[in-house]
Amino acid sequence: MLQEGGFPADLTVTETVRMWAGTLSGPRPVDQVLDLVGLRHRARVGVKQLSGGERRRLDMAIAILGDPEVLFLDEPSAGLDPESRQRTRQLVRELLDGGTTVLLTTHDLQEAEQLADRLAIMHRGLIVRSGTPTEVAGAQPARISFAWDPGGTSSLPELLPELPGGVVEASRPGTVVLRTETLQRTLQALLDWAGRHDVTLGDLVARPASLEQAFLAIAEGEDPAVPSGDLRRLAA
Repeated sequence: MLQEGGFPADLTVTETVRMWAGTLSGPRPVDQVLDLVGLRHRARVGVKQLSGGERRRLDMAIAILGDPEVLFLDEPSAGLDPESRQRTRQLVRELLDGGTTVLLTTHDLQEAEQLADRLAIMHRGLIVRSGTPTEVAGAQPARISFAWDPGGTSSLPELLPELPGGVVEASRPGTVVLRTETLQRTLQALLDWAGRHDVTLGDLVARPASLEQAFLAIAEGEDPAVPSGDLRRLAA
C-alpha cells in the first residue's frame, strides 16, 4: 500500500477492485474486501468522487485483496477521519492475529505504539534505535511536573527533598519538571515531602517514558546513545 494508489479516476470502486483482482491468483471476494475497509456503501461510486480518506481505504482494499502473508503499509491512516483511522487500525490488528506479517511506516507515534510488536526509528536515513515499543520508550526517563510558587525563595534545591533518581530537568516561573529513572520511588518521595510540609503541588502530572519522548530526543539530538556522526548504514 503506497501513499498514492494511482487508480483510474473513471472506474467505480467495485470496477477498480475487480480489475486488480484479475492480476491475482487467489483474491478475496470483492464484497468481502469492501466490507473490511468500510467501502461497501460506496461500491458504485467513481474513484474521482471519493474523498481523500476513502481513497486511502480503497488503497487498503487493494493491498489486502490477495490475502498476503507479508503486507507493506505506507502511512495507512494518513488523511483518515478518527472513525476510519480506528477502523484501519482494527483491521491491521485482525490481519496480525490472522498470521499476516505487517511492515508499517508511520509518523503517528500513537499508531506505532498501539500496533507494533517491534519498531525502528529512522533518523536522517539511518536506523538509530529499534526494539519493542516498551524497550524504545524505556530508554528515556519518566517525568513529573507540578506548579510551584517559590514564595520569594530563589534556590529550588533548598525547597525539594532528596529525591531518589530525580533530577530537575526544567524550572521556569510557576512550573517544575523532574526527570527520573525510578518514577514510583521519586513520586512517592515527593508526595511524602509535600505532606510533611503541608505543600500543595498543583497541576501534578506523572508520566512514564513515551515513544514520542524517545523520538523527540533523537530528532533534537538529545539522545546520548545516538552518535551524531559515524553511524553504520544498513546493508541493502
